[in-house]
Amino acid sequence: MIRIHEVSFDYQIFSEDDNAGRKPALSNVSLDIDSGEFIALLGRNGSGKSSLTRLLNGIETPSAGEVIVDGLSTEDPAAIPSIRRLVQIVFQNPENQQVGLTAFEDIAFGLSNIGWPHEEMSDRIAWAIRLVGLKAPEDRPVSGLSGGEKQKLALAAVLALAPSYLILDEATSMLDPAARRQFVETLHEVRSKHPFTLIYITHHMDEVMDADRWVIFREGEIAASGTPDELATDPERLSDCGLELPYSRLLGERLRLQGVKVSSAPDIQELRRLLCKSN
Repeated sequence: MIRIHEVSFDYQIFSEDDNAGRKPALSNVSLDIDSGEFIALLGRNGSGKSSLTRLLNGIETPSAGEVIVDGLSTEDPAAIPSIRRLVQIVFQNPENQQVGLTAFEDIAFGLSNIGWPHEEMSDRIAWAIRLVGLKAPEDRPVSGLSGGEKQKLALAAVLALAPSYLILDEATSMLDPAARRQFVETLHEVRSKHPFTLIYITHHMDEVMDADRWVIFREGEIAASGTPDELATDPERLSDCGLELPYSRLLGERLRLQGVKVSSAPDIQELRRLLCKSN
């Protein structure tokens, strides 16, 4: 479990005249993330989502409060290596975290850093590449991969480390719709075989409609928390937080407000039938 208790966080900023200041990013946030949970962190840009995730593996430390990962405090320097082994992040731009010239070297880098046995490394790298469905030879230059392939490589590189918690920070935002769908499908296929806690940041609400829980941020605070079915019934509140439901779900909620009986996750056929009936 990850326990976030009354956490506040300020960024240090510098003005043109070199005067340092502080910019608040999070204010008194408390949140527990259970093992095995699929949790979506949602909200406008600058609402505090990414700032929070950088506290979860010790990239940053809170200005106040505490973050505890499986009993380890991010305030303890001696615990940071273990925490970073437990909590891995896939960022928005995969190129920012790819350091090897080839797919093999890129995955090997992380394994070397955690002391993975050298004689077992080749098998582990091949396993990770197969796991994410990356259709590229291990000696393929990273520069020659497509955007979707680079994102799969980034996923393979962190999954090879067997994290307990995986954070995806807008990891599909640079992909086209087809590549996004394929990446999300791959992610859930992997998770079904090798369960881990998934902490997902996105503006694409269709990617998190099956999450266990949504946590919605606004101006550095938690504005709402609940299941998708609970929070999707209030599109206006979502809109106030910069969020928009997928079209089919939004239309379903609009029909429900008009007294029409709609299932919790209507498909196109159901909506077409209801619209035709209403006319």
